[in-house]
Amino acid sequence: GKKVAAAESTIPPAEPPEPVLCGSLAIGGTSLAVAKAGAAISHIPLYSHIALLKFNQDSLKEIALPLPMVTLLNCEKSSPAKLKLVKEVMLIPPVQLSLKQGIERVLDIQKEVMRLLKPPGKAPGAQLADGKKGKAEKKAPLQALKRISHLGCLIMEWDNLEQPLHLMQTACSNIGLNLGTDVYLAINCAAHELMDYVKGKYKILTGTFKSPDEMVDVYVELINKFPFIIALIDPLRKEDRQQWNKICYALGSKCYLIAEEAATYISKLKIDQNIHLPMCSGVVLKYINQTKVSDLIEFTGLLDGQRHITILGSPDGESSDDSLVDLAVGLGTRFIKLGGLYRGERVTKYNRLLAIEEELAKNRKLR
Repeated sequence: GKKVAAAESTIPPAEPPEPVLCGSLAIGGTSLAVAKAGAAISHIPLYSHIALLKFNQDSLKEIALPLPMVTLLNCEKSSPAKLKLVKEVMLIPPVQLSLKQGIERVLDIQKEVMRLLKPPGKAPGAQLADGKKGKAEKKAPLQALKRISHLGCLIMEWDNLEQPLHLMQTACSNIGLNLGTDVYLAINCAAHELMDYVKGKYKILTGTFKSPDEMVDVYVELINKFPFIIALIDPLRKEDRQQWNKICYALGSKCYLIAEEAATYISKLKIDQNIHLPMCSGVVLKYINQTKVSDLIEFTGLLDGQRHITILGSPDGESSDDSLVDLAVGLGTRFIKLGGLYRGERVTKYNRLLAIEEELAKNRKLR
């Protein structure tokens, strides 16, 4: 009992969730409607209207598109599988490709992953399975091919961290691509979902627990072994600020360390504009609840000034409205996180992104 109490005392408690105002969806919806009305009155696309508001200009010469973070695999943390550390495995196309070329490359990799996971093709599965895990490896694909996540990607179950990464390496190699040059990986760790507050440690595998300091070592080893991973999202809880500092010093020059759930709520930033973020490379912002378009314009400007990269992420349980894409383009975010290439509400947004690229290229405004 004493040991448990000691462990608990060293772990900062989770911050209370952000209170949601009654009718807050109407606030965000009204703000977006006003922005759309302004764009319609000016006879310009919504993304141009947002960009003019943010950069306070009469006209825009060039616009750069955000790079997509495309989710390929979703690992359910509530599943009986051993691996808990990974929530999403995402692909990021290289900046030298057009958006259309990048999406096509991701689709090619996705098709190869599906081929490798087909139940009749046991040979490819054997390439990925090591001796002891062979049976578990072959069972997972049967489930995966039948299940699509709400994120628009395959739901997979793994026994160790290397399995999904080796799968991605094999898929890319089979179609003549090199991870780390032709395409990159990002991992959403969602560490806030891993903390066992009784033990005071993160549960990264079934039966395997790590302290916040040990988690830093886990990530350093991971990035050294798989240097094609260029971004980690929520590797730690926001409360573990000391470890955020440590991981940034250790890995800040090798990959992006992104705060999503670990970021301070936008409503708090409105009260205190001294942005109190954990030390990180950038932040995932979401247009949810009482957030207004003007809030996003203001905070992306502040983050730009602090040399943080900004990512606009799609919320869970969303609709097929594609305004989020216009917001990301107009705000000049570095990345956009839309989920996978399945499900209509996801595909609609990728199609809008492709349409904007085509429109900008046609008007010679694509940077």
